[in-house]
Amino acid sequence: MRGFLIRALITALGLWVASAILPGVYSTGFLAILGAGLLLGIVNAVIRPLIIVLTLPVTIVTLGLFILVINAAMIGLVAKMLNGFAVGGFGGAVLTSIIVSIVSWCGNAFIGTTGRFERFAGGRKA
Repeated sequence: MRGFLIRALITALGLWVASAILPGVYSTGFLAILGAGLLLGIVNAVIRPLIIVLTLPVTIVTLGLFILVINAAMIGLVAKMLNGFAVGGFGGAVLTSIIVSIVSWCGNAFIGTTGRFERFAGGRKA
């Protein structure tokens, strides 16, 4: 549970960066960003795997690029479900998903599976 909450905070940070950089992404404040991060974590854990399995042939044909469309759809779904967070269109959702992915990748590089901060040295845990 702790790991999920830390990853949700990292996702919220990515959403905040996207709303600060992109003109088509809006949030009403800190609580809206936190709520969107938590909701996106839940949506990615429950709905996204089902969508990925259902669209697997399209994903294979597009060599994995369709995952960007799926990620954008998940961000659009969160924006529709949450009143304080909005995405202007499909392009904004795709760019938001890319920014959130980059921030999450950087943040999760330091988080272990238990939600603890870990330091890695040369591919091995130090």
